[in-house]
Amino acid sequence: MHLTDSRILVTGGAGFVGSHLVETLVANGNQVRVVDDLSNGREAWVDDDAELIVGDLTDGSVAREAVTPDLDLVFHLAADKDASRDDIAQFRSNTQITEVLLERMESVGVDRIAFTSSSTVYGEAPRPTPEDYAPLEPISIYGAGKLAEEGLLSVYGHSHGFTVWNFRFANVVGPRLRGAVVPDFIEKLGADPSTLEILGNGRQEKSYLHITDCVDAMCHVVAGTDDAVNTFNLGTRTTTSVDRIATIVAEEMGVDPVREYTGGERGWTGDVPKMRLSIEKLSALGWEPTIASDEAIRQTTRTLMETL
Repeated sequence: MHLTDSRILVTGGAGFVGSHLVETLVANGNQVRVVDDLSNGREAWVDDDAELIVGDLTDGSVAREAVTPDLDLVFHLAADKDASRDDIAQFRSNTQITEVLLERMESVGVDRIAFTSSSTVYGEAPRPTPEDYAPLEPISIYGAGKLAEEGLLSVYGHSHGFTVWNFRFANVVGPRLRGAVVPDFIEKLGADPSTLEILGNGRQEKSYLHITDCVDAMCHVVAGTDDAVNTFNLGTRTTTSVDRIATIVAEEMGVDPVREYTGGERGWTGDVPKMRLSIEKLSALGWEPTIASDEAIRQTTRTLMETL
């Protein structure tokens, strides 16, 4: 579908990725409604030309207000996004939001949904990891929840007449990023520039995708595909280690801290130490990232230094 002159709901649209997506959709001439409980997002991040509903989608009255028959598409980003949270309650919360959303959509005849999934559904997989890699064996509660949500969306795509887009993200960085390694390092070094605590051994190495590329890729895929279920990795062809991130942040802040490691190959329970997604399927659709992983980290650092 063409993402112009459409009525679009963005769940979680006040958050990091969601707010940037909303800005792009509004700029392209769409009528955009946002529903967000503001647990991760901020009202100030929502584009002035978008409608904002503040509330929890698992509340039936909020779901009814947000999902109306005139919608052309739903971008579903609402979730507890803390990938380090080893808590089954997160699984229940995130899957319930998706369940309620899909039921409400079907009841009013809205049948197109784009879902932000995660590379964590793959678990520890060979790199670069293609979309058809199997078996999918996530090692975190967060990844298990995303995989369960993909499964439910697959049912609605194949058996309920929906068109579904699943986006398996690499690590997305950029302005407004919170709760991730770059803002963590900036805050730590701002408080004490002489030392920097690094979770794990610093050799964790992953792909970092700039938010501008992330939003552009999502819109490109929705515009260019229309199967019942369309699943795409979103990432870069390059990776950056945690130690390299520490170097970039320190360079940009003009400090030279002693590094203190907590030890082990994982930063937290369920952390996948090495991750790089295959983006050949996305490339075949005519899209390539414009910002390499290291540069995405550097640009993000410069932006966040001014806003944190």
